Amino acid sequence: MPSDQPDWVLSRRQVIGARIRAAREDAGLSQLQLATLVLADHKTIHRVEHGTSDPKLGLLLQIAGAVGVPLGELVA
Repeated sequence: MPSDQPDWVLSRRQVIGARIRAAREDAGLSQLQLATLVLADHKTIHRVEHGTSDPKLGLLLQIAGAVGVPLGELVA
């Protein structure tokens, strides 16, 4: 499915997703555990980590809080 977003946006989403995955793993959480903490579906966490979804700011803030890192470390 083609995206209406520029390639640089898609690649940044992948970088952010990789940072989220690393922070989740460092926190010792599975995708399901993180999803439970942020009241999301584990498939949503999977899509965020793989850069295939465009998460809202609220979800990113919840994820940062759940894994114990500042939001800036995830999205910088």
